[in-house]
Amino acid sequence: MPKERETMMLTKRYRDERGPTEAGWLQSMHSFSFGQYYDPAHMGFGPLRVINEDHIIPGAGFGMHPHANMEIITYVIKGELAHKDSMGNGSVIRPGDIQIMSAGTGVAHSEFNNSDDNGVHLLQIWIMPGEQNVKPNYQQKAFDAADLQNRFHTVIAPDDADGALVIRQDARMLAGRFDENVEVTLPIDASRKYWLQVAQGIAEINGEKASAGDGIAIEKEQTITVKSVTQSEILVFDLPK
Repeated sequence: MPKERETMMLTKRYRDERGPTEAGWLQSMHSFSFGQYYDPAHMGFGPLRVINEDHIIPGAGFGMHPHANMEIITYVIKGELAHKDSMGNGSVIRPGDIQIMSAGTGVAHSEFNNSDDNGVHLLQIWIMPGEQNVKPNYQQKAFDAADLQNRFHTVIAPDDADGALVIRQDARMLAGRFDENVEVTLPIDASRKYWLQVAQGIAEINGEKASAGDGIAIEKEQTITVKSVTQSEILVFDLPK
């Protein structure tokens, strides 16, 4: 394949090129511009606006703060994160759980690591909604580990088919956990765009090696082939142009 065409279809966002935030209690790496980190070349990918990889120390977290008109997804990799919001929801998010909060007309929430001993490692993901100023909504679900093992499973979608949580956007999020040396091919729509985020491990994505923290943007392809080099955990975002 010619180099020019290859570059057009697959672009890697290298983990060490992300923007950092260091707040003592929080270490965060931003795939796209966020807070004090601004990079006009990385303002998002389609409606995918934020992927923050956060590490929160024991006994710390984000106090109550507001959001509006954003689909906010929390994906815990290690540890536990306590959630409270102005809609009256209170929960603990653990690995295997998916949480999505549709902020709509406005909601406030807090996220806290209640552990005295263990840090929490998570991805905070924001997707811009397809409609503005709708009623806020909260969803959380513990997905069966077998559904995510050595395959990609749709965990968020515009409807609740196959038990997916519902997002207010023409977008899907798939999650998979792979043993070492497993190869999976995912058919995709060449008229849409895709972002893969490696949460843990090392894998080859359409021949491109990617490690934990790396992101891969894919466009104008018909398949995504993932081959795990080590045990890996990978998210796929299926997005409109």
